[in-house]
Amino acid sequence: MKRFLTRAVLFGTAAGIAFAAPASNSPLSGVGVNGGSGLSLPMQIALSMTLMVLLPAAIMSITPFLRITIVLHFLRQALGTQTTPSNQVMIGLAMFLSMLIIQPVAMEIYHTAWEPMDQGKLTAEQAMDEGAKPLKAFLSRFAREKDVKLFVEIAKAPQPRNASDLGLTVLIPAYILSELRTGFQIGAMLFLPFLVIDLVVASVTVSIGMVQLPPVMLSAPFKILLFVLVDGWNLVIGSLMKSFT
Repeated sequence: MKRFLTRAVLFGTAAGIAFAAPASNSPLSGVGVNGGSGLSLPMQIALSMTLMVLLPAAIMSITPFLRITIVLHFLRQALGTQTTPSNQVMIGLAMFLSMLIIQPVAMEIYHTAWEPMDQGKLTAEQAMDEGAKPLKAFLSRFAREKDVKLFVEIAKAPQPRNASDLGLTVLIPAYILSELRTGFQIGAMLFLPFLVIDLVVASVTVSIGMVQLPPVMLSAPFKILLFVLVDGWNLVIGSLMKSFT
């Protein structure tokens, strides 16, 4: 079961760039009806359906999508714009930004694991080992040592000598936990300047006796104006992208 999940994550990540790459370079373009990948047609269909089911979970969990969506959510809450931008816009922006960051890793997995296996140069087990290397390198860059240690203890696995000794069953939850912490940290920092505006507006409205008018209604235009004047979207997205380099 562990090997199946690991293989699905690896190949699902590589298959995720199929719609972003040209058709001739697509990871699925080499799989023909006559079993070009060495698998029977029913097995190819079963594998494709499995990858389609697991691909959304892989995109949301082991890519920068997690951190980006958390930060964008906190930003919208801090601005007080409720549903603007809409959820579809926020998810779409997070997805394309994630593709931009993860594409080099996915292409490396495709060229070192999927492509040789499709050509019969590597077995499935060898392809899984080769494909795990770039994914492990990416996850270990952002997984905190404290979180890795936690899941090593939970899994009762032997202490690793380096990052390459860690399995994906340890690295993936450690990465998710680290990204949640980082996303909440960035979101809290985004809240501070807008919170100051809310406090100032609330103090002014109370001091002049405007208790009937909610301070949030008055502070919202000031927050939006401040965000636009400092080119907030460029600053936030630029800082997010640079945090993954």
